[in-house]
Amino acid sequence: MHELTWQEFQKVDLRIGTIIEAEQFKEALKPAYKLLIDFGELGIVKSSAQITSLYSTEELIGKQIVAVVNFPKKQIGPMMSECLVLGSVNKDEVTLLQPERAVRNGSKIS
Repeated sequence: MHELTWQEFQKVDLRIGTIIEAEQFKEALKPAYKLLIDFGELGIVKSSAQITSLYSTEELIGKQIVAVVNFPKKQIGPMMSECLVLGSVNKDEVTLLQPERAVRNGSKIS
């Protein structure tokens, strides 16, 4: 495994956002949701997340998550994904990373 330097780690912009919309991503090759996430002063961004095995679209609304917001945008089917939602992967199940308490959208992880 490659060890990161502190300077390399500081380049990764991890932020807290709140999911404001979630819907089935029917065009995705693997089961996924289209998410709209509010990152406060950074704005509202889109993401695709393969989290369908543990979460319903209804329970995702209002949930705060951790995401990388400074990766390049990625075309996924007809949608441009603008951030990477983080989760713990166990086999085919992804458990979202979340703050312990509600925090301001856009809060930086350090």
